[in-house]
Amino acid sequence: MLRAEAASQIAARADFSILRYAQCWEDTDVLLAALAIRPGDRCLSVASGGDNTLSMLSCAPSEIVAVDLSPAQIHLVELKSAAFRTLEYGALLEFVGVRPSTRRRDLYAQACPALSRPARDYWDHRLPMIDAGLAGAGKFEKYFELFRRFVLPLIHSAACRAALLAPRDAEGRRAFYRDTWNNRRWRLLFRLFFSRAVMGRAGRDPSFFRYVQGGVAGPILRRTEHALVDLDPSCNPYLSWIVRGAFAQALPHVWRAENFAAIRAHVDRLRLRLCSAESALRQAAPASIDRFNLSDIFEYISADAAERVFEDIVRCGRAGGRVAYWNMLVPRRRPERLAARLRTLEELSGRLHEQAQTFFYSGLYADEIRA
Repeated sequence: MLRAEAASQIAARADFSILRYAQCWEDTDVLLAALAIRPGDRCLSVASGGDNTLSMLSCAPSEIVAVDLSPAQIHLVELKSAAFRTLEYGALLEFVGVRPSTRRRDLYAQACPALSRPARDYWDHRLPMIDAGLAGAGKFEKYFELFRRFVLPLIHSAACRAALLAPRDAEGRRAFYRDTWNNRRWRLLFRLFFSRAVMGRAGRDPSFFRYVQGGVAGPILRRTEHALVDLDPSCNPYLSWIVRGAFAQALPHVWRAENFAAIRAHVDRLRLRLCSAESALRQAAPASIDRFNLSDIFEYISADAAERVFEDIVRCGRAGGRVAYWNMLVPRRRPERLAARLRTLEELSGRLHEQAQTFFYSGLYADEIRA
């Protein structure tokens, strides 16, 4: 049963009635390495598209409480978890849109008995989204679709776009980016499309940029160059979706065959709550949570509100626990006054951030809770 509870600062400024994220755009592999979940841990996770929360189940925690301000996001996570319960692996990939399918409505009928009445009512009124595949259904995914369909073709030919994702060694990637990809149109149209105005209207929400100081497109462009040159685009599933609208051989953690059985075995340990992460933390009992997946919640709240979140983590976190969170355009870190209770694992954080295949973020931080 879902209960609407006290909201975050952002709730008063943004519309949470729509489905914003159909996927999780935070690299699950580095997130799991940052959290280091142990069997039996109790976890709090921002729900978002559900993929990272579901992947956390593969580590056999005793419970994951997934929270979100948006009923649409909660209903999405419930539908994905129902699909894990009721569908076999191949059918699951078809249903969520990872693989092509002409039978998604039939697969939805198989998953329906595992849904709550509110979730079933929600999806019964959105069957065209089911037919098209859930993976492309969010506002953020539609934003990337606009980029793929209307912007990239103005910059590069289909052959060049396909060549971007071809395997190369580091020197080959550097040469391709320098001599072929990084032309004037790429830099100009990228900066226009990923500007504060366009991203706020078409991709996220204008209020999400309230605490952003300085430019938006420039830092994202620099991180994109890192993904295209320093990392290997040929094995980056997130980049493949942006450029192709589909995954190739490389899949995000949640959809890989080797993780299916473990997620399915523990899916009953998932609890969904319609509330903000701030509310969940405020209401949590002392020393009751081992692992915190906070996504990029600090992007949308004030520095004072962020400090209160860290204070609540110290209060309700167990010694030896981990906190993982991302910065994109707003720098937020653990307050120095809490350093004795919350230690940032600087080497691990920096290394994992450099490896992250979701390349938009300026930082990933793993903090360890001390007694």
